[in-house]
Amino acid sequence: MEIAGAVGILILVGIAVVVLIVVGLIVLLFARSWIKVARADEALVISGRKQRVQRAILAADGTSSSESVDSPVTVIVNGKSLVNPITQRHEIISLRSRQVSLNAEAQSLDSVTLNVDGVAIVKIGSDPLYVRRAAERFASQDAAIEQFTTEQLEGALRGIVATLSVVELMRERKKFSDQIAADVSQELAEQGLILDSFQIKGITDKVGYIQSLGAPEIQAKRQSAEISQTNADRAINQKNIANKEANLIEQTALDTNTANSNAGIGRARAEAEQAENLAREQAQQAVLQQQAENRQAQLDADVKRVADAQRYEAETRAQAELYTRERAAEAGAIEQVKQAEARTRIAEQQAEADKARAAGEATAAEAKATGEANALRALAEAEAEARRLRANAEADAIRAEGEARAAALEAEAKAIASNQEAFLSQRVLDVLPNIMSEFAKGYATIGSVSIIGSSGEDGASGVVGADSAKALKSVFDSVSSATGLDLAAIIQGQAVGRGIGDGIANAQAPAPAKKPKAKAAESAAAPPPPPASAE
Repeated sequence: MEIAGAVGILILVGIAVVVLIVVGLIVLLFARSWIKVARADEALVISGRKQRVQRAILAADGTSSSESVDSPVTVIVNGKSLVNPITQRHEIISLRSRQVSLNAEAQSLDSVTLNVDGVAIVKIGSDPLYVRRAAERFASQDAAIEQFTTEQLEGALRGIVATLSVVELMRERKKFSDQIAADVSQELAEQGLILDSFQIKGITDKVGYIQSLGAPEIQAKRQSAEISQTNADRAINQKNIANKEANLIEQTALDTNTANSNAGIGRARAEAEQAENLAREQAQQAVLQQQAENRQAQLDADVKRVADAQRYEAETRAQAELYTRERAAEAGAIEQVKQAEARTRIAEQQAEADKARAAGEATAAEAKATGEANALRALAEAEAEARRLRANAEADAIRAEGEARAAALEAEAKAIASNQEAFLSQRVLDVLPNIMSEFAKGYATIGSVSIIGSSGEDGASGVVGADSAKALKSVFDSVSSATGLDLAAIIQGQAVGRGIGDGIANAQAPAPAKKPKAKAAESAAAPPPPPASAE
């Protein structure tokens, strides 16, 4: 039962859907027949429907006013509307542009019959007022628009042509076209039409009047052209005569040059034959030489080929030996790698054993290091204390030494102040050995001395000794000039003072102990002179 009920419901639903579809199609067809849409260049005119429009009213005094009235026709431009086909009727008015050609025969102001060709562009105005006017006149006869426009334009054209001469028409064609458009536009607007443009294509006549207007100018131009052509022909003839004279002069010169050239050519031909024979012999020699060089080059190439073959054989043998050594080296390297891997495994095992042994040794070393650290800490503290005591003692010794040196310097300063001359003398005697040592170095660098013209018993030694004494005396003089000290007197004084002091000391001594006398000149003794050879 449930299945039967569901099937019945589905059937009812299907029927309802079909009915709705049929009703929708009927509504669409009905709307399609009632709704009218105008294209972009069309206007929809509906009769039987009123439309409120503004109408202009001209009063008796010339003023105009507008009032709203009901029009029995409704105009819709570029739109759509719902049209009842029972009580209303619609028309589609085309707003497209229409080209109208005309050919009118008219008589000008100077009584010349002219044929005027023109073209105009007209259309129904887009304003609803223009559409309403055009619909009242041309709704059922669209082709009448071209005919009506043609008649209006031809009438206006004839009227305007009658007021102008032919020359004015030809020269002021633009003004002529604008005047026609202005005259006919108002009449066309009353019919709902607009004149977009009007142009005159051409103006002709059957008697040749227009052509004759330009005849004088044409004849003048033609006459001027003929005169110019005559002058040009005369100039051309003069130029031709001058060219012929120039050609005769050039031909004479050419003949003269040709004779001279032929003579020169004969000489040149003989010289050329001689040069050709010489060149042929030289070419043969060059060919023989080139053949010899080619032969030598072939021999060199053969030798080089043999050498290249031997070198290639040697290179091949060397490469084979190199390959053999490389294979042997690779085999040795593989064997070394295997041995290295074996040694690595042994080393790893040894390292593990050493690691275990090192762990035990590290524990023992840590305990030993702790004890040694404590002992070193105690030893360092003891050494620090000893260094501190030693430093104090050294500081006391340095201080005592400084005090003693200061006392000595103070005593020396007092001695200098009390006996400055004696102190300076002592200082000079202290540095005298150094002065004499530097003086003797000059003789030490002399290898041998040759004396020429010497006479006497001493010979070369006497001469050298005299030179040494002179040099020493010059040193003493230099010191005396620089410092004011007489070294000779100081040395003499020191020797005498020491002799007197030694004598007093010997006289006062209890035991007559003999002491060696100090020689006064001992400190000033000069080094032995270098050996000399007398010639």
